Order: sequence, then structure tokens, then C-alpha cells
Amino acid sequence: MGCRAGRGFEPAAGRGPGRRYGPGVTTPADLPPHRAERAALCDLFVELGPDAPTLCEGWDTADLAAHLAVREGWNPLPGLGILIAPLHGLHDDAIARTKRSMRWPALVERVRTGPPVGPFRLLDPLVNTQEYFVHHEDARRGGGDHTPRPEVDVAEVEAVLWKNLQRGSRFMARSVRGAGLELRRPDGEVVVARPTPTGGPTAVLAGRPGELLLYLFGRRSAADVELTGDAEAVAAVEAASLGL
Repeated sequence: MGCRAGRGFEPAAGRGPGRRYGPGVTTPADLPPHRAERAALCDLFVELGPDAPTLCEGWDTADLAAHLAVREGWNPLPGLGILIAPLHGLHDDAIARTKRSMRWPALVERVRTGPPVGPFRLLDPLVNTQEYFVHHEDARRGGGDHTPRPEVDVAEVEAVLWKNLQRGSRFMARSVRGAGLELRRPDGEVVVARPTPTGGPTAVLAGRPGELLLYLFGRRSAADVELTGDAEAVAAVEAASLGL
């Protein structure tokens, strides 16, 4: 998940993909959270073009868009290569083919349209709010500015992300060894991501839900969080391989 393939993009004639959100909808903020993040990311793709850096090591925006198109394509095998090591090559090959076969405006439009009719579309609200939030920030922060979006702009999205952390943070933090890990948002509410072993130390990761999610998804240096606690616990969190 880190090697570049040849870009293969040519300048497209005419207008690029427009900002189309649906009847009566004028901005991504008017959409449900999972669709809002998808729309906002695609708008950013249009603004940045295919060659902009991202937080994903070795990937530019073209690689990121191709990854999203592959993930939601008809063939499930390349998408499984994201998670299953023996299938990584299928995922990388599919990204390279997608970039060779599609011009940038068409690729952005493919991502904007969303998954085809089928199980993945039904799962869209459940699985894609955090996927598109993280990748939106990958593109936003890829140039080095790691400033989070204003809280008011992503309040509904972060409410969904907090629920996702309540459900899934124990899996994401499963590799933390010998210490507990609590996630604390600014209002003081806490999620236990890793129970503290009997007599063991505990670390606290504090920040807004989106920033906590970015940290747990491996974007540690770009996440606006504070990690505190016993030195042993902090070291255990920093040494852990977090994420899915």
C-alpha cells in the first residue's frame, strides 16, 4: 500500500467534474455525514489535481482516488487486498490499472458517484463516514498543514466518528501490550480502547473524535492529540501497530 504506479493521466478537454450534490443541495454540509465527506473529498480532488501529496506514504491524490474506486468496485478481490497481506499485489495492480485507464475527471466522478448498487451501497453509511473522513484529511494535510477543520464544520461527522470509536477502538488498539488506553474527547467523555491490565499503567489519548481516529489509523504525526500517562503506558501506545 505504498508504491506508486505510473500516472498515465492526460489533460482532459472541457470542464472537469463539477460540484454536484443532488437536488436542493448546495454544499456538502447539507448531506448526511458519509456523503458529505465523500463530496468534500471529491471537491478537494478537483482543486488539488492528481499529483498532490497525501499523508499516505508514497501516494499522491491520483493513487488515493484510484484506491477508493478499486475499494468500491464490482470485483471484491482487489479491495480485500487492503486488509489481507497475500492479496496486497492485487490491490496495487488494480490501482495502477485504474490510473492508466481513466482520466482524472472521470476517476474523481467515479469516486463521487459512490459504490454500485449492491451490498456495498447498503453499507455506505456504516463504513464510509470514517473511511472518507480519514482520506479527506489525508488529502487536506498532505501538503504539511495539519490544522484540523473548525469543529462547527464537522460536528455531525465527528458525532458519527465518536460512535465508531465506541464500537471499534478496542480492535484498532488491540496491539497495545501491557498497558491500558483511554480515549478522551474535549467534553471529558471517555472510551476505553484498551482495558488496563491488573496493576498496569494507563495512557490517555485526548482530542476531538476525528483527531483520535486519525491517530488510531496511523496518522500519528498529523493528528492534533495529546498522549499522556505513565511513561511505560505512553511507550506501549507509541510502539503499538494501531488500526485495522
